[in-house]
Amino acid sequence: MKKVELLAPAGNLEKLKMAILYGADAVYLAGEEFGLRTASDNFTFEEMKEGIDFVHEKGKKAYLTMNIIPHNDDMANVSKFIEKAVLTGIDAVIVSDPGMFTIIKSAVPELDIHISTQANITNTETVKFWHLAGATRVVLARELSINEIKEIRANIAEDMELEAFVHGAMCISYSGRCLLSNYMTGRDSNKGDCAQPCRWKYHLMEEKRPGEYFPIQEDKRGTFIFNSKDLCMIRHIPELISSGISSLKIEGRVKSSFYVATVVKAYRDAINAYYNNQPYDEKWFEEISKVSNRDFSTGFFFGKPGHDDHNYSTSSYIRNYDFVGIVKGYDKSKEMVVIEQRNRFQVGDTVEVMPPDGPVTEFVVNEMFDGEGNNITVAPHPQMEVRIPMKPLPQHAILRVSK
Repeated sequence: MKKVELLAPAGNLEKLKMAILYGADAVYLAGEEFGLRTASDNFTFEEMKEGIDFVHEKGKKAYLTMNIIPHNDDMANVSKFIEKAVLTGIDAVIVSDPGMFTIIKSAVPELDIHISTQANITNTETVKFWHLAGATRVVLARELSINEIKEIRANIAEDMELEAFVHGAMCISYSGRCLLSNYMTGRDSNKGDCAQPCRWKYHLMEEKRPGEYFPIQEDKRGTFIFNSKDLCMIRHIPELISSGISSLKIEGRVKSSFYVATVVKAYRDAINAYYNNQPYDEKWFEEISKVSNRDFSTGFFFGKPGHDDHNYSTSSYIRNYDFVGIVKGYDKSKEMVVIEQRNRFQVGDTVEVMPPDGPVTEFVVNEMFDGEGNNITVAPHPQMEVRIPMKPLPQHAILRVSK
């Protein structure tokens, strides 16, 4: 049986490398045009080439997102863009629009095309349509249940792959097709510039009583009527795999490297355990809970979301840990670990070490030095070099401190 793919977000070059190092089988990324995440750094063609070379050296894959809902003005550069992108070595392109699909198919007929979740694929006949058109994979709408996915899988061609989101932020609109941001802020969510007004506080005002605001819920701070909890299916890997999904997708190209590495590692460990006939371990959910989140639900997988799947009190993230550094090397002559700092930490802190492979460990910072060898008690400057006297730590290990 072909093993399920773990697909991770790559908002920039560092996040791409961390995703691969921490266990992703593939990454998805965007260039400087046509992607649905303008808030992420995205890739120049040169960066794309560097990142994809890294991915391929590790025996993994990279997919390019071109899944905006385009207008005529957006279509002029599609052929030229995809022809340049193919030269970087991309393994597939993700699109949502039939017109863009047609242009790409004509320009680079040998390239695999995946159909984005933005295409709202919710039934067997639509999957068959895209297979007949030449697509090799569809990203199913988030609004499908496990049973619906099983039914689709049982009635489509064996070589047609199914991909589904299993972790990350949930859009309140149908598979992301939202006009709320456009209406309220002028920022087009379907071109990657969503302002997330669904996460804002709302009150009710009666037409003839301007200025009198009433909370929709009995909460003096207002209400977050569209504020979905995050999707998390780490506890349900067996059900996901048995449904016939080919690729398990993690959302989050605008999230941090710490987020990507932590979530990918947890899902990697859970997937490996499944294939090794080992039981689920709740520590994987606990690991995921250490990165920013809006609390968790299972989305539509086991039925339509209900009251408990929304957060009516706040749109703020839960953040229990600070990502304080990445291990960059080891100075054997002085027996010091070399760390690139990411957030402030200090002598006396208990630091957890999360390596790409293996269990999480911890140590107490008893002494540390800056890059010039000066003894310091705190590391306050972003990306400063910090050296700590101790035994070697795994390369690329992430260091974090409980808040």
